Amino acid sequence: MSVVLAVLIGVLAAAGTALLLQRSLTRIVLGVGLLANAANLLVLAASARPADAPIVGNDGRLGDPVPQALILTAIVIGFALVSFLLAVAYRAWTISGNDQVEDDIEDRRLAAALRARAARQGDAPADPGPPARPEADR
Repeated sequence: MSVVLAVLIGVLAAAGTALLLQRSLTRIVLGVGLLANAANLLVLAASARPADAPIVGNDGRLGDPVPQALILTAIVIGFALVSFLLAVAYRAWTISGNDQVEDDIEDRRLAAALRARAARQGDAPADPGPPARPEADR
């Protein structure tokens, strides 16, 4: 695997992970697409030597077609996943007018109850989590 290809795979994976951690559905969809492309490039880079032809190598022997079949299948599955996520993002946009992922109110209540129970028992929680916002701030 060439250094440039390894760096490209790393950059795509890092950018995809950073986009997945955002709260906007549009950025999440882009992150999924970048991670899918990084995984496809990783399989392609690990499947053969850089100088070999895809199916028939330089010495006339057949190459392994399984990695290319896996990549083709992954491309189709990735396209279907991105299409589904785009439909979900569009539906969220039409219902609420924005594409931000909201916190679940029940998760906030559960986190506040766990913090209160830990405070009553005198134990400090391992991860206090974000402070619960009042309903008026939402």
